[in-house]
Amino acid sequence: MIGTLDGIVLDCPDPGALARFYADLIGGEVRESEDDWAELVPDVPGPRPLLAFQQVDDYRAPEWPGQRVPQQLHLDVKVDDLDAGEAAVLAIGATATGEGEDSFRVYLDPAGHPFCLVDPGY
Repeated sequence: MIGTLDGIVLDCPDPGALARFYADLIGGEVRESEDDWAELVPDVPGPRPLLAFQQVDDYRAPEWPGQRVPQQLHLDVKVDDLDAGEAAVLAIGATATGEGEDSFRVYLDPAGHPFCLVDPGY
């Protein structure tokens, strides 16, 4: 092993706003160091990774499920109840795609990145 995962960085038009969205979704403390960078530091002690957000001029949101502008990455967020999870993510600004199955559903964050709510126990 050469190293350990320190962070996952998402390109976006507004780092602070997207960091606050993910703080509402998965918890953590938002730290904005500059207009073009923000980090979401986990609430739990221990090793990272953290989510970081960097501003990109002329940002183009991924097109999901198409790949004309690839999704770049996506996060799976474990929830106990998909219906309750859906209501909560829509309330903080996510967009439902209408895609998914019994064990997962796909959403877009405010910058257009896809993410899934998953119920691994389904």
